[in-house]
Order: sequence, then C-alpha cells, then structure tokens
Amino acid sequence: MKPRVYLETSVISYLTARPSRDLIAAAHQSLTAEWWDRRRTDFELVISEIVLHEAGKGDPAAARRRLDILRDLPMLRATETSKRVAETIMVDARLPATAFPDALHIAIAADHGVEFLLTWNCRHIANAEILPTVARICRRFQLETPAICTPEELLGGAHVN
Repeated sequence: MKPRVYLETSVISYLTARPSRDLIAAAHQSLTAEWWDRRRTDFELVISEIVLHEAGKGDPAAARRRLDILRDLPMLRATETSKRVAETIMVDARLPATAFPDALHIAIAADHGVEFLLTWNCRHIANAEILPTVARICRRFQLETPAICTPEELLGGAHVN
C-alpha cells in the first residue's frame, strides 16, 4: 500500500499557474512540477473539500485548471474531530481567524491518518514554530501528525540539479 499524501491547495496552485517572473515563485513552480512528474505515482494522493473550495476561487480559467487536476482524487471529509483539532490549533498556536482553513487542512490529514501533508504554505502550515504545537495537539487527540513538507522535501533522491 502506498503512503498517502494530502495535497494542500498551494501545491496545485503552483502546479497549474502560468510561469512566474518572481524567482522564488518560479522555483516553487519548478520544484512542484518536478515532484508531480517524478514522485506523485509513488503515493496515493488525497484532498479534502477545503482544497476543492479554495481551488475553485479566483480567475475562472485558473480555477478550471486547478479543478481539472483534482477531479479524480479521493476526497477526505472534515469530521467533528477534525473541526475540534483545527479549533484547538487556532487557539494554541495563536493563529489569526483567517488561518482556520489552514488548521483544518492539518486536522483533516491527521484525523484520517494521512502520512504526508504537501504544502507551500509556510506561514500557517509548514511553519517550524507552529509544528511542535500541532504535534502536541494531535497527541492530545490521539492522532498521528502527518509529516508536513514542501514538494522539494518530498523529492527524496529523485531531485536532479
């Protein structure tokens, strides 16, 4: 059985966006495309209703490209436990109210026992200052914290310079 990867919306956004002139964004796009091409088949990809909702926002053509990628992926539902975990993350990590969807991504992945959460959101998700709090909360709810990482970190030995 392949390990599962929860695809957070930022990964799909970088994968489907027009090439950026910003060097950091362009690097994220390149690494995301490399991960998608080289590693995605090594994992079972999953998403949630939050990902679909976020991917459907914005420019209609861009939203269509994002939703096309997500169309056939299994969708995990937010449970009452997921919502309680997300609310606890919000309070304990002192996140702004706007970060609730980010906390919910983490909570859904943990609640469903997903091994990896793939994201480029380093503000509220892949944030080294927040992760110890997230791990403590998951343990409190008797859940395993997924490995929260960027596509670059999940390239493994497949990365080619």
